[in-house]
Amino acid sequence: MNVTVHIPTAFRRHTGGVEKFECSATNLNDVVDTLGTRFPELKPHLRDQDGKIRRYLNIYVNDEDIRFLGANHLFSEGDEITLVPSIAGGK
Repeated sequence: MNVTVHIPTAFRRHTGGVEKFECSATNLNDVVDTLGTRFPELKPHLRDQDGKIRRYLNIYVNDEDIRFLGANHLFSEGDEITLVPSIAGGK
């Protein structure tokens, strides 16, 4: 099944400027593994040292936060996954 991953501007320096990436994935772990393989420089920004999805990385499936869909949520054909890194700073 094909899904589209939208890569945010903050991560594009690790993907050679790629904005969208289509892949075959059934769940979030498949997507993260595929992205890490295709874009090795992006890999440390997706998972921590223990292999868990980084806390500051927000992930949406069709505009719905994956946290509310559940860790075992299965993707459907044509789903759109959006990665949104949390940005901190400012006054």
